[in-house]
Amino acid sequence: MLISCAGDTHVGVVRSGNEDSFLLDFKHGVFIVADGMGGHAAGEVASEMAVEIIAREVGSLRGMTDADAFERIRSAIRIANQAIFERTLAEADKRGMGTTTTVLVLSARRYLIGQVGDSRAYLLRGGQLLQLTKDHSYVQEQVDAGLLTAEQARTHPYSNVITRCVGANEDVVPDVYFGNLEREDVLLLASDGLTGMLEDDQLARILQSGSPPEVLVSRLIAEANRRGGLDNITAIIVRVDEVSPGHNGGL
Repeated sequence: MLISCAGDTHVGVVRSGNEDSFLLDFKHGVFIVADGMGGHAAGEVASEMAVEIIAREVGSLRGMTDADAFERIRSAIRIANQAIFERTLAEADKRGMGTTTTVLVLSARRYLIGQVGDSRAYLLRGGQLLQLTKDHSYVQEQVDAGLLTAEQARTHPYSNVITRCVGANEDVVPDVYFGNLEREDVLLLASDGLTGMLEDDQLARILQSGSPPEVLVSRLIAEANRRGGLDNITAIIVRVDEVSPGHNGGL
């Protein structure tokens, strides 16, 4: 597989510090966005810990079956959760900290995503933008229950309240997603500082431009800031330039 990728993070217009972290591991095909919470730099600590630990624990998934890869990525996120949770118990100024995480792993003709929280993964294919992950949030639960529409959820006063995060409790259950890749697919990982500012059709319009990933990342962040920049903004773009021939049913 041949890919092009880029990522960046920005403090936004309103916040004084940046609690987002991200990772591009081109060698192993691992990409991570984490959006920390907790204040007083604790959120930044949590997101940095998540990125570092998950990347180390995932390593390479090449050659694994889907079942083995599922267990590896779920275990990696749970190990990060345990380390962050233990730190909240040991250090008074870190109590209450936690982080979202969205982890993308590419290999052969497949992708795997592990996710906790409301940072998202999207796939642009054939001009259509698909949200691959589902938010662990209060408003998403209300949408699923039929109590809010998607549009109402975007402007709801509790739209930033998440129901699951890494580090807040002794254990966490990540969602894991698999799928096939095609040539010219564009994958986006983003913290809610981006997706809270731009509608899906606005994201799609920028991603469809065909610009290199580093240009797309810059445009996304600039547009989020132009629309208010209410939170830290992080984006990773991965473009699939070629896919590997054949597929053995795993990664």
